Amino acid sequence: MGLKRVNKIYRPRIKVCGLTRVDEAVGCAELGADAIGLVFFPKSPRHVSDKQGRAISTAVSEKSKTVGVFVNASYDHILRKADICKLSAVQLHGQESPDLVKRLGDAGLPVIKALFVDGNPNLSEVKNYDASAFLVECSKGPLPGGNAMAWDWGTAKEFGRAHPLILAGGLSPGNVTEAISSALPLAVDVSSGVERSPGQKDLERVASFINKVSNCGDSFRREQRDPFAHFTDA
Repeated sequence: MGLKRVNKIYRPRIKVCGLTRVDEAVGCAELGADAIGLVFFPKSPRHVSDKQGRAISTAVSEKSKTVGVFVNASYDHILRKADICKLSAVQLHGQESPDLVKRLGDAGLPVIKALFVDGNPNLSEVKNYDASAFLVECSKGPLPGGNAMAWDWGTAKEFGRAHPLILAGGLSPGNVTEAISSALPLAVDVSSGVERSPGQKDLERVASFINKVSNCGDSFRREQRDPFAHFTDA
């Protein structure tokens, strides 16, 4: 069937993470993804090179923000990647220090900090981080990230009342409605749940995911803001 861009009604914003191909990233942006995630972690099967990252950022710049995902990388390394790959923001998915988050913010780079319901850093450490938004998931898999594991998303609901929450971990077209109803996040982050293999997105599944999120608009808190609106232009 033909794929059509979803109208931008009020809804939780959507980040599709782990893109490795320009054509698939463009497809996600055209379908309505608000942000595209690029993984700069060599152990990940979704790791991209500088060349891939820059090509994807350039291709989607008119429709979507690009977020570089890093795990325990240095300040200089992150800034270099952000410049070369024209990133709109960065996501720190390891045990990065509050000082690193602050330094990146002071350099004009918006930061999403990952916190974990059962890992380190956990939700109680939010007070230490001056981040633009917080991605929350579980941490039971072998690699940093959701590892396609669904969890009790409702445990993040209270956190989201006080902090800009991006919900992640095990999301798919089949469960994202339940996840949003349980946690009421500002945004959702999906990767393996819309893939045919690691790093290869299935645009039919992406379209289904975005449609499911868009249909949550009526029950979503209308006073919420777009967590990606202040990200820099790629």
